[in-house]
Amino acid sequence: MTTLTLAEITPDNVGKACDIAVEKHQRRFVASVAKSLAEAYAQPEVAWPRLILDDGEPVGFVMGGFDPASPVEFFRCGLWRLNIAAGKQGRGYGRFGVHAVLDEARRRGQKEASVLWVPGEGGPEEFYLRLGFRKTGQIHEGEVVAMITL
Repeated sequence: MTTLTLAEITPDNVGKACDIAVEKHQRRFVASVAKSLAEAYAQPEVAWPRLILDDGEPVGFVMGGFDPASPVEFFRCGLWRLNIAAGKQGRGYGRFGVHAVLDEARRRGQKEASVLWVPGEGGPEEFYLRLGFRKTGQIHEGEVVAMITL
């Protein structure tokens, strides 16, 4: 039995975080961890970046965004990034990461959370729908907007 945990990004693990890369065919669907961390650095009061660890080994990266004052409803609370390392998918790491963001949203008193994804063959749509997200019918900069009630 493995133990899944989250870790804050620190000087000691930032290199390992940046080494996480999704399968080659998925790269068009998600930004790199390095780009995500740059966005988190620029918005530290909003971004919530975490490493997903399996018995201490980095296997993924997840980042939530929490900006209750955002004028755009779906940017107030949601999942910004999910990167599961190539060769590590299909083991529950993505589900764990999404649930971690949703748990943090609940802890912050939020009632719903969003996720956006680039549509296309091989993309994450079915994964997010299986987790309970529902499409809103909105498209933002070419990405499908979905929400989940917490």
